[in-house]
Amino acid sequence: MTDVTATHNRSSQLVMSLFALIVFAILVSLGIWQVERLQWKEALIARIEARIHAQPAPLPAPSTWTDMKPLDYDYAHTRVTGRLDPTREALIFRGSGKVGEGSSQPGYWIMAPLLLADGSSLLVNRGFVPLANKEAFSRPDPQRGQEVTLTGLLRAPEERNLFTPADTAAKGEWYTRDPLAIAAALGLPNPAPFSLDEDAHEAAPGQPAGGATVFDIPNNHLSYAGTWFGLAGTLLGVFAYFMWRRRRG
Repeated sequence: MTDVTATHNRSSQLVMSLFALIVFAILVSLGIWQVERLQWKEALIARIEARIHAQPAPLPAPSTWTDMKPLDYDYAHTRVTGRLDPTREALIFRGSGKVGEGSSQPGYWIMAPLLLADGSSLLVNRGFVPLANKEAFSRPDPQRGQEVTLTGLLRAPEERNLFTPADTAAKGEWYTRDPLAIAAALGLPNPAPFSLDEDAHEAAPGQPAGGATVFDIPNNHLSYAGTWFGLAGTLLGVFAYFMWRRRRG
């Protein structure tokens, strides 16, 4: 009977040891994955910092647009010349945005088409305006209809999620920055798959002043890695203590 009990105890200890080893390996693997993600995120942030502080470069040629991926151009500081279309624009709702030196309030990004000399078009985020300046007549813009040279940051389309409201293209109101969908609704020729966040500039009251880009790139991978490695260490300590108590008992 004693041999049977001893065999059972050894078997149970082996099963628990294997289970603890598997869980330990999973926790360590998750920690290593977060360290790799940390390195990737730091490289991404460094690349963005370099791009936004670089001198504005010419807009990529339309022939290259279909082959470009967001990582190729997102946040690239760019200069482009074209004519601002005075007859078309889109509004992208934002829950909050700064107006002058005042507090944040809800409003819209003003997306204006820039028609290029080669027959293509680019949506330009001219900046944020509060709800009171939603209508174009409340913010007359002397540059509309004129040829202008603008500088700003190229931006990739925004992704939707389960909580994103449906766009109302018929009213020209959107909840995500989707350049191709907006361009299709506005009937723009040969649209770019990205948009341009215009650089900040002086603007009359009620006018969008550019500089709408939000630099909010979370980087919590170090704390996540510490959590997984900490759990792995805790598991190892608890298991060692448990086995020590069983052997003493």
